[in-house]
Amino acid sequence: MSFEVVGKLHKKFDTENKTDTFQAREFVIEVDGNYPQFVKFQLVQDRCSLVDNYEEGEMINVHFDLRGREWNGKYFTNLNAWRVDKAGSAESTPPPAAPEGNSSFPAATDEPPAAADDDLPF
Repeated sequence: MSFEVVGKLHKKFDTENKTDTFQAREFVIEVDGNYPQFVKFQLVQDRCSLVDNYEEGEMINVHFDLRGREWNGKYFTNLNAWRVDKAGSAESTPPPAAPEGNSSFPAATDEPPAAADDDLPF
């Protein structure tokens, strides 16, 4: 399950070697809204360097997966980032374009059909 969010890079943490063969790095972005949210993401293995080229305060686009697991009766959730882009860059995936051609639904820019004989009283 893949998600995407845009926010301001708030904090980058150092890469931590969890074992001899596993490393992880966390970073936090601030997401605007009625109440700003600080959301922590995790990068693992060769992706730990994805935030190296970004400065705190810079707007970024984060692509991530939800990861959950159980350990000793407790449940944990991680936001596992797998791609980071500069917000608004050409690298970001654009939303899918509306299909072109003859559609049964009018577009917002379509003119309403001209009524030759409108017999409504108002």
